[in-house]
Amino acid sequence: MAGSMKEIKLRIRSVESTMQITKAMELVASSKLRRAKERVEGSRPYFETLYSTLYDIVSADSGFDSPYLARRDTNRRLYIVIAGDRGLAGGYNSNILKAIEADAEGAEYCVLPIGKKAVEHFERRKAAILTTAFAEAGDLSVSDCFEISRLVCQKFLAGEFDEIRLGFTQFVSMLTQTATVLPVLPFDAQRPEPGHERESLMMYEPDGKTVFDAIIPEYLAGVVYGALCESVASEQGARRMAMDAATKNAGEMIDHLNLYYNRARQAAITQEITEIVAGADAES
Repeated sequence: MAGSMKEIKLRIRSVESTMQITKAMELVASSKLRRAKERVEGSRPYFETLYSTLYDIVSADSGFDSPYLARRDTNRRLYIVIAGDRGLAGGYNSNILKAIEADAEGAEYCVLPIGKKAVEHFERRKAAILTTAFAEAGDLSVSDCFEISRLVCQKFLAGEFDEIRLGFTQFVSMLTQTATVLPVLPFDAQRPEPGHERESLMMYEPDGKTVFDAIIPEYLAGVVYGALCESVASEQGARRMAMDAATKNAGEMIDHLNLYYNRARQAAITQEITEIVAGADAES
């Protein structure tokens, strides 16, 4: 009985130690989440301004054409996939990777993974990988996003890929993060019918096509950076929820173990009393 009580006590200490770790990770995730949400809110206006400018250029001219609008039938895709560098974030990594696998089913595709978990996932599946130069999502900067954009636009214009899609996790709220696959190239803008063009209040120099082709790489870099901010916020939100659930489960486990310990101690005391009484009866 004493051995059983000792094992329970050691188990309680082990769970208490784990609970301290999960609680600390929850607090760290909460702190990082606040900063990540600020980055998300700060990045959205930039993306929205670029998109509205591109849409304004295309919708003002029914005859407008650009290689970034070209749609091809061969359907060779490049997926830019943003996942995390670490686990312990609930379904954050698995959800986006499953979404990419489902979207790419039956298609010829290549991936540009961002984040160690994305690199490991596609390497295990022997998928075609464009580059692993951006393997650590936590270290990615705005300049890295522009480098990714230049590389991707170069490959698209060269005809190596017919479609570029971006896989990331959209931060909806503290409790909700949605795995999203977003087509980014060719640029999706409805060209107007002849005679139904929108009147643009802007004049572009030297001309709209030159400005459009120059903005597209900036636009793509902004989209990648915005998706990265959304994904980082989603990862911290998912990790905070996972660690909160783990802390609560550890607390419940400790309560159950304390109950078992108290029952074992009570049984040991009862046994000792019984042995004393039996010894006293034998002496009398």
